Amino acid sequence: MSETITKKDVIHILEDIGKLLELTDETPFKSRAYYHAARNIAATEEDIHTLVSEGKLSSIKGIGDALNRKITELVTTGKLEYYEKLKDSIPAGHIEMMKIEGLGPKKIRTLYKKLKIKTIGELEYACIENRLVELAGFGKKTQDRILTGIERLKRYKKRHLYADIVMEAESLFDFVREQKDVISMVLAGSIRRRNEVIKDIDILASTENPLKLADFFVSLPKVRNITAKGKTKVSIVLKSGINADLRIVTEKEFPYALHHFTGSKEHNIAMRERAKGMGIKMNEYGLFRGDDIIPCESENEIFSALGLSFIPPELRENMGEIEAAERGEIPELVERKDIRGLLHIHTNASDGSDSLEAIVKAAKKMGMEYIGITDHSRSAYYAGGLSIDEIKRQHATIDEINRREDKFHILKGIEADILPDGSLDYDDEILRSFDFVIAAVHSHFRMPEEEMNSRLIKSLDNKFTTILAHPTGRLLLARDPYSLDLKKIIDFAAKKGKVIELNANPHRLDLDWRYCKYAKSRGVKIAINPDAHNISSLYHIDFGINIARKGWLEPSDCINCLNLEEMKEFLSH
Repeated sequence: MSETITKKDVIHILEDIGKLLELTDETPFKSRAYYHAARNIAATEEDIHTLVSEGKLSSIKGIGDALNRKITELVTTGKLEYYEKLKDSIPAGHIEMMKIEGLGPKKIRTLYKKLKIKTIGELEYACIENRLVELAGFGKKTQDRILTGIERLKRYKKRHLYADIVMEAESLFDFVREQKDVISMVLAGSIRRRNEVIKDIDILASTENPLKLADFFVSLPKVRNITAKGKTKVSIVLKSGINADLRIVTEKEFPYALHHFTGSKEHNIAMRERAKGMGIKMNEYGLFRGDDIIPCESENEIFSALGLSFIPPELRENMGEIEAAERGEIPELVERKDIRGLLHIHTNASDGSDSLEAIVKAAKKMGMEYIGITDHSRSAYYAGGLSIDEIKRQHATIDEINRREDKFHILKGIEADILPDGSLDYDDEILRSFDFVIAAVHSHFRMPEEEMNSRLIKSLDNKFTTILAHPTGRLLLARDPYSLDLKKIIDFAAKKGKVIELNANPHRLDLDWRYCKYAKSRGVKIAINPDAHNISSLYHIDFGINIARKGWLEPSDCINCLNLEEMKEFLSH
């Protein structure tokens, strides 16, 4: 077995093969098979090495003999010949082009066949030269959208979703922690602050043998390139393409360095200014009054020395946390243990991959008291939106399960499309049959700001709307928010007593944490929702909790911290 190949690596490579096959003339069924296999492996809790060694891969839905052989080769040898040959057969730039909004595999193949475009640079030049205007299937509007997409891609280059980088970071952390000379160690930087988008991995470690630790770090099997190496800092590029820095300090320096290398830059500047006003010099090596160091054995003691209560890492963005710490008003931030139920869950009745019964079992295992099932409404035909008859059948099934369950409850919900005019996707008679309604925009994203404001306000004015889903429509590193005045929307939600979703899908994390604090100040309740489409994505709730904490939210601000009886009471109003 290859110990360097993880379950995440297998999933990534299967998804990558699916993308590569889309760029060939192969039948679409072939690429879908790889996507399905990746999704089903992600959904299983079994260790990938155990599945291979015990010959159980074929027990996973969608994995036949051919895929079994390929996954086994990958897990046992650390590489897959089919994957390497497929990558070599397709211009590398074509994969990156798929990140451009509105540019799918079919269009990329056309660009290659007609204009021999292999890279994003060549594509940008062709757009500037207006070569796509007369190309069949393109035109001026498509060309303009592609140019906008290229600009966005440049802006986001070398940035990663928190969810994509945190497992890599934790794996690297575990490797380093095995080095016996390490005394203390922590993941620092934007990962410790739980930012939604991360540039690189920062690890802080203390040791009495810095050069030995540096040598160990650069020798790890995950390392592709070494970009810097000294006794206080080592910089590498991982095989995944992610940059990682190891900062090395003594154990006495560790608390000061931990605060400094956690950041943010803005927080650190503000803290140094505060220290300066108290006659104290502050840096990564200590707190100094003159030449004398103020001894601190923890971050807690550092904050205390500066007249502050402890500031959780998530809040260190210079957005009022220092002033709040001075007043002793740092909030008791929401934690996973506070979450009592999960709302916004899709089943295989629409575009989810798991049955209602399987989801119930998984949610109970997570310790939840209730879930809210919210399959798509009928306008979302592309996602298997429910007809009225399908809603009635689902409600009957929910009633039957609820009769059997003693300490667990399923709430009947729907993710109802907000139509372009702001109305919801069913009439009042159908909407009345749900325990709660999540209203969501899934179309007409390019409305002018005033029209989008009016659309969302009308949806919130609907007496059946409970929650506004993913309020800005953004996809991190992929799609900008649509034009709207978000404070105006939050203010209207406050007026009407509506809930705003913090969508915990790591591609969304919408409501943005920068607006959570504003919503809290206006008395608007937040629903931290996983937007789950399979059992494994129920655990997206953890990404949402990170953002809720960054947004200063406490359990009392989040409706799914209510217990079942409290939730029923809340939804009855």
